[in-house]
This record gives sequence, C-alpha cells and structure tokens, in this order.
Amino acid sequence: MSRLTWWDRVRRDRILLLAAVPGVALLLIFHYLPWLGNVIAFKDYQPYIGIFDSPWTGLRNFRVIVNGDPAFLNALTNTLIITLLQVLIVFPAPIALALLLDSLMSERLKRAVQSILYLPHFLSWVIVVAIFMQLLGDGGLLNNFLREHDLGTVSIISNPDAFLALVTGQVLWKDAGWATILFLAALSRIDTTLYEASAVDGASRWRQLWHITLPGLRSLIVLLLILRLGDALTVGFEQIVLQQQAVGADASEVLDTYVYNNGILAGDWGVSAAVGLVKGVVGLLLVLGANKLAHRFGEQGVYQR
Repeated sequence: MSRLTWWDRVRRDRILLLAAVPGVALLLIFHYLPWLGNVIAFKDYQPYIGIFDSPWTGLRNFRVIVNGDPAFLNALTNTLIITLLQVLIVFPAPIALALLLDSLMSERLKRAVQSILYLPHFLSWVIVVAIFMQLLGDGGLLNNFLREHDLGTVSIISNPDAFLALVTGQVLWKDAGWATILFLAALSRIDTTLYEASAVDGASRWRQLWHITLPGLRSLIVLLLILRLGDALTVGFEQIVLQQQAVGADASEVLDTYVYNNGILAGDWGVSAAVGLVKGVVGLLLVLGANKLAHRFGEQGVYQR
C-alpha cells in the first residue's frame, strides 16, 4: 500500500481538522499571542503611550531581582514558604483522602462523603474567604462564643503570625477533596488480585499499601508533582489579595500580589512584567528539570523522551 501524502491526510481528516480550528484559535489568541506583551519587561511602558512608543530600557527593569530589592525579596520569601507548605501538606492530603475513601465498604456512604468533600471546590475564593472571616474573624462565630463565656478572644484572620497556617488551611478545605478524583480513578485501575495474593501470603494492610497501592499511584503522583512545580511560584493571587489588607504586606506579599501592587496599582508596569516573566521562565525550567529527573527514575513524567 502506498503511503499517503501530507495533503492526502489533510483531505482525509478535513472534518476533524475543521472541528479543531475553534479550539486552536482560542489557544493562539488567549495563550500564545499575549506572549508578545512580555516586551513590556524591557521597556518603560506607560499605557497612555502604548507598547511601541514606550522607551526601551533593556535589562533595567530586572534590577529589582538582581540587586535584591527588599520588597521583592520579601515577596519571594513568602512565596517559597507557602509553596513549601503546600507541597508538604496540601499535596499529600488528596492521596490520604483517596485512600480513606477507597477503604469505605459502603458505596452509598462513599458517594455521600465524596459529595461533601467536592462541594468547597465550586465556591469562589471570595466566598471561601468570607466564610472563614465569619467563622474566625474578630467578630466571627468563634470569638462571639469566647466572649459569651468570658474566655477572651483570639486573633486569627488579622494575625500576621497565623497567616501561613490560615491560607494553608483554606487551600486544604477548598481543593483537597476535589483533587481526590484523580487518585480514586488510579486506585480503581489497580489489579485487585494483587491484594488477594498478598493477603494469602500474609501481608498486612500496611504492607499492601506500601508495596501495591503506592506503587500503583506512583506515576500519577510524579506527574502531578511535576505540574505542581511549574506553578511553584504561583500560590493563589485571589485568595491572598482578599486578605492582604487585614494582615499587611510584610506577611502576605507574594510574587503575584507584588506584580499586581507594583504594576496595576503603582503603575510600575515594566518591573512587574519583568518579575512575571522571570517567574514564568523559572516555572518552565522547574518542569523541564523535574521531568528529566523523572525519566532518570524510569517514570514517564509529563512527556516521553
């Protein structure tokens, strides 16, 4: 059989290609075309002048990164701390929840628990922050209860020292349940005969977990961890900016809010674009490096070699 030419394949698959045109157009317009705006990082950009007429500054906007601007370093430090907390606490939480849900014998109970855990994901950060303020704020439910019983009050929402624990708890409550979907799907693909054979050999539940369940989830865990590293410097703009006024910038400023406060509010567009560009490049390098490391350990990662 003769091999089809490129044009023959296009004619054969023309219906599928036409169906893909809207999606490709949206991807180009809203994801790739905005990349051209990164030229702002190398200009003294002013909106009323425009990108083309704004004077070229070269690498001057990157001095806040190279010279260690205190405000930038504070935002970077807070970002890295929050990222570390989310990797160590938030990332493993869906795995533990999925294992607990999978161990439930009653399908009706399992579906009920899943529905309760999924619900917070569909709430916007505005609503989530408002709920936490109503519960833990100075005039919230907790402090009202303490006042009624003459136990004093506790400052959580407006306490800078409690901010890291607060945002970590909010992310856990909102997204941990929803993230269990992927792990539950992966658990369903593990061959049940492996558990039966290990039980015959006298393996305990912990040994089954260590030698069967976790190896069955390893590829998915590696994939999600690599993707999470790509967003390592992105820790939730909406969640933090809604609470920044209550605790102050020293405790809550992260790179995303630094870009917003210096660019949108202060009008220093070039510096904000430079920080955002470096943040994106670092995220890309982390994904590529982590994916290469995954290949060294025999995992597929995000893409194959």
